Amino acid sequence: MKIVACNSNLPLAEAVAAELSLPLCNATVRRFADMEVFVEIHENVRGEDVFVVQSTCTPTNDNLMELLIMLDALRRGSAKRITAVMPYFGYARQDRKSGPRTPISAKLVANLLVEAGASRVLTLDLHAMQIQGFFDIPVDNLYAAPLFVRDIRAQYGDRDLMIVSPDVGGVVRARQLAQRLNTDLAIIDKRRERAGVSEVMNVIGDVKGRHCLLVDDIVDSGGSLCNAAQAIAARGAASVGAYVTHGVLTGQAVERIGDSPIEMLTLTDSIRATEQVQAARNIRQITISGLLARAMRAVADESSVSSLFD
Repeated sequence: MKIVACNSNLPLAEAVAAELSLPLCNATVRRFADMEVFVEIHENVRGEDVFVVQSTCTPTNDNLMELLIMLDALRRGSAKRITAVMPYFGYARQDRKSGPRTPISAKLVANLLVEAGASRVLTLDLHAMQIQGFFDIPVDNLYAAPLFVRDIRAQYGDRDLMIVSPDVGGVVRARQLAQRLNTDLAIIDKRRERAGVSEVMNVIGDVKGRHCLLVDDIVDSGGSLCNAAQAIAARGAASVGAYVTHGVLTGQAVERIGDSPIEMLTLTDSIRATEQVQAARNIRQITISGLLARAMRAVADESSVSSLFD
């Protein structure tokens, strides 16, 4: 079993390797003067079970190309099995045609990964579960929910909690977390009656006096999350927090979250935190290194990963 790291999230790869008591494989991922990606593996991988750790986050295309070229190098180096460990799966939000003459980019990425040499994909909280069906190789989609449950219990104790989905599309995810915590669920119903009119935020559920936790898989610009937090706070919530798996955090997201009623946004380290995120007063990360390490060990040992979902 060998672990190879590309450049998108080296600290996470190092933490996973430490959990497994293994060194990272000696490999180089660098750029030529014209910014082409070049990969060189400095040790023998023939017949090895190799795991490549790379989130395809911003810069998405650069990180995706690094992963594809690394997969190709390992395949040409005669690795027995190559697992693409993608804590954050970029392009997952493009899982269907959004209109005429538009692509299904998540399917294209799936094709590229397989063609480059991936034998298996290991990822976390896919934005759309059906993406697993875009592959003709095994895909293990892990969940952050067990980590969130343990952290929520440690951070909030016996407070009167309510889990909140920031939109209708995230209800299933939020309901599952609420069931694990044996607490209630509220839903934000966003509507725009007509073009040019501000969105109306309807809160389904009584949040007054409750410690509310927004739950989602991705926070990007932070607009939806912060608007949902404001709607909850306006209806008398005792406090507002948030648990989100993937902190994409583009543009002014960190400032927007800092100015919002969200007391603490908890992310996983599926995406490497920028200096701005690290310095934010109300953003923290919890690590998925142990979860990934256990899943990788299970795959290498040909054992079940189903216990990791509990």
